[in-house]
Amino acid sequence: MNLHFLSLLFTIGLVSCSWTSNLNYRSPSEHHPSLGISIHKVVKRNDPKSPWDPTQLNFTHGVASGDPYPHSVILWTRVGPTAENDASNLTVSGYAPLFNHETERYVKVSKAPVCVEWKAASDKELKHVVDSGKVYTSSDIDYTVKVEAKKLRPFTTYYYRFNVCNSNNTSPLGRTKTTPEADDHITKVGIAVFSCSNYPFGFFNAYGNPVRKDSVDYVVHLGDYYYEYKNGAYGWGQSIGRVPQPDKEITTLYDYRKRIATYRTDIDLVASHQQFPWIPVWDDHEVADNTWRDGMAHLNNTEDSFLHDGGIAVDQRKMNAVRAYFEWMPIRQVEMDDNLRIWRSFKIGKLVDLIMLDTRNYDRSITDLYWNTDYVHQISNDAGRSLMGPRQESWFYNELSTSAKRGATWRIIGSQIIFSRLNQSRASGDENPLNYDAWDGYQANKNRTLDLLYEKNIGNNIFLAGDSHASWVSDLAWLGAKPYDSVTGKGSIGVEFAGTAVTSPCPYGANITLAAANNASQWLTAANEELQWQDLYYRGYFELYISPQQVEAKYFGLPTVVTRNNWEISLANFTVKAGENKLSRPVGGGIVESGSLKGGKLVQTNVTVDTGNGTWFVSHEDLSVL
Repeated sequence: MNLHFLSLLFTIGLVSCSWTSNLNYRSPSEHHPSLGISIHKVVKRNDPKSPWDPTQLNFTHGVASGDPYPHSVILWTRVGPTAENDASNLTVSGYAPLFNHETERYVKVSKAPVCVEWKAASDKELKHVVDSGKVYTSSDIDYTVKVEAKKLRPFTTYYYRFNVCNSNNTSPLGRTKTTPEADDHITKVGIAVFSCSNYPFGFFNAYGNPVRKDSVDYVVHLGDYYYEYKNGAYGWGQSIGRVPQPDKEITTLYDYRKRIATYRTDIDLVASHQQFPWIPVWDDHEVADNTWRDGMAHLNNTEDSFLHDGGIAVDQRKMNAVRAYFEWMPIRQVEMDDNLRIWRSFKIGKLVDLIMLDTRNYDRSITDLYWNTDYVHQISNDAGRSLMGPRQESWFYNELSTSAKRGATWRIIGSQIIFSRLNQSRASGDENPLNYDAWDGYQANKNRTLDLLYEKNIGNNIFLAGDSHASWVSDLAWLGAKPYDSVTGKGSIGVEFAGTAVTSPCPYGANITLAAANNASQWLTAANEELQWQDLYYRGYFELYISPQQVEAKYFGLPTVVTRNNWEISLANFTVKAGENKLSRPVGGGIVESGSLKGGKLVQTNVTVDTGNGTWFVSHEDLSVL
C-alpha cells in the first residue's frame, strides 16, 4: 500500500487532513528504513472523533520559509502540546515519555496526531489566498510541519499563516518571496549571508539587523547553524543566560532536536525566519566537529570512541543529526533516494545561479582530525581525494558549465570552507602552514575546479565561505599555475567573499583586543598573495547586492554580542564588475574600518550608538565593552 493511497484512505472523514503533504513524514528519505516514518503506524493512533483540544496546543517556535522556486516555496512551523522535544528513542506504546524537570520524573504525552491548516496569500490580511491545505503532525516528527506552497507567481512577496484545525489558534504571520523564472531579466537582488552561530557565546543580533533594515530578498546560511558541544567545552553561556540544551554533547535524535529548538528561541533568529526565505546548508557542527565520510574528530568507529564518546556509531549519529535538521529547517528534500544529499542549486532569473555545496558531510575524504595533521598534509595533493565525493563533484562541474551555457550573468557558489590558499602560520619552517580541513587539504579537487573555470573560460564566479569565524576577501587566483598580479587583479577568475561568525569567537581568541586583531590581520594580508582584506575582530555578516553590471558586498560588524542590541558598524564595501573577474581597484575604495586592507588604509571613525539613554559617540574599543 503506497503512501498516496494511505493519505487518501485516512483523510476521508470528519476532517480532510493529509499525512504526506507534511513533507517531514517523508524527509529526509522515505526509502531509508532508519530515517523513515511508518505512516501506517501513525495513522493507527489517530481518532478523528477525538481531536486535540486547540487550547492545549501551541506554536512553539514561530514560522519559517525557505528554498524558494519561481512557483513554490517551503513553509514551516511547529505546533504541539509542549515546547519539549520528542524523545523518539524512548517511545513505547503510542506515548512519548518526556522528562518533567519540576518532578524529576518522566511523564507520558500522547503521540496522537495534530491537524494543522495553512494558507498563503498575496496580502497581509490573507484575503487573497493562492494556496492552502490541511496536514497532520505528531510527535514522530517532533510536531513539526513542513509544506510546499504552490501556485505562486515568480519574484513575488507572499504572506502565510498556520492554525490548529477548526480554531482561532494561529501562528505568527510569515512573509516570503519566490525567485524569478530562470529566463527572467531582473535588475537587482539582495542576499544576506550568515554562518557560525554559537548560542553560549552571545545573542544572534546579526540575524535581526537585516530584518530591521528590510534590506534583502533572501538569506543564505553557510552552516554551523548550531553546535553540538556541551556548554563549557566551547563557550560558557551561564553569564548571559544562554546555556544550550541539553547540557551535554549531543548524539541522540532527542539531543539534536532539543539543541536546534534551543537555538530557535533566539528572537532575532525567529524574526529572520519569519521575514525572509532561507537557503541553508550545513557545515560540520550540525553533526559534529570535523565530520567526513566515515567519522568525525572525536568519533571514528573505534573501540575507544564507542566506549568514551557517547556509545554510538558514526552512521547512527549522522542519521540522528540529519533527521532533526530536515525536520526543523525550511529545506526541500532534493532526492528521496539519497538521504544525505543537501547540495542543490537555484536559478535566480538570468542574473544568478546559486550553487550550494556540501563540503563536509556528504562524501569527503578523511580530514584533519587534530591527531593526524601530518598525515593529511602528506596526502593533501593526492588526486583521489575529494571534498565532495565523485557524484557531487561531477554535479558541481556540470552546474558550472550549464550555467555558463545558459548565459547566467553570475555564478555564486556557497561553500562552507575557504577556497583560497590561506597561510595562517607565523612559525618559520612550519611543516603544516595551511588549514587542511579546508580546500587546501584537497588540492586536487581544488585544482580540478580551477582547471574547469580557466579552461572553459567560465567567469563571473563568486565563492562564498563561512566556518573560519573571520572575514576574508580575495581574488580567486590559481597560484603557481596561472599568472596573477595581486596589485591589479589580472589573472583572477573570480572573487571569494568569506564571512565572519554570527557569534562564534575569533580564531585568535574570544577576548582578543582590536589592536592585536588588526596586527594579526596585517600579517595575514602580507603572507597571502591573493588575500586583499582580512578582519578578525568583529562578529557579524555580509550582504550581497547583485545586478547585471556588478556585485556589491557590504560587511557589517557587531560591537558586542553579549547583550541583545541592534548595533552594527559598516566595516568594508567591495565591488566586482561583470566581466572583470576580480575585485575592483582600489579594493574597498581604499579605506576600511577594521582589519587590514592590502594597499589601502585603516580609518577608524567614532561610531554613533543609540544606547536607549541617549545617543553617544564612542570609539571601536569602547564598543566592545558596552
